[in-house]
Amino acid sequence: MLYITRHGETQWNREKRIMGRCDEPLNETGIAQAYELKEKLKDYDYDLIICSPLIRTGQTAEIINEDRNIEIVYDERIIERDFGEFDGAHKDEFPYFAFWDYYLNEHYQKAENIRDFFNRVYDFLDDIKEDCQNRNILLVTHGGVSMPVDCYFKKAIPEGHLSGTGLALRNCEIRTYRF
Repeated sequence: MLYITRHGETQWNREKRIMGRCDEPLNETGIAQAYELKEKLKDYDYDLIICSPLIRTGQTAEIINEDRNIEIVYDERIIERDFGEFDGAHKDEFPYFAFWDYYLNEHYQKAENIRDFFNRVYDFLDDIKEDCQNRNILLVTHGGVSMPVDCYFKKAIPEGHLSGTGLALRNCEIRTYRF
């Protein structure tokens, strides 16, 4: 079984700013969300936490793991998409919908190409599918990463931009998938 969650809220989330690899900590709301998530996860059976190496995901993982003492492994492959030159911008300040359109496949000066991003996440999922048979795993990651995860398990990528389709997790939302 694979469980996936997104980190708690940060100040940039609250300000509706694009936050890729910018290493923002959780704000007070995000910390409270992580504690609520910890309570929700009480009845979930997982024996490994794989976490993005950014501060906001690490804080979330540490909070939900306080009473469980489960191994946390940090993996660069589930770090948020590199938004490059768009980090910190608002959606209306750059071509946001084109940025999240898998079929347009735009290339940018610094930002990570969407297909490269999907391939990175798919490679990670292929590896854990192979290496973690008979384990229940919790991923603590990002809204952007949750989109290719959902597409991987549905074996389909929707037409058009992926943002706003319900594919991205909200802060501290949980989804469950089976390999």
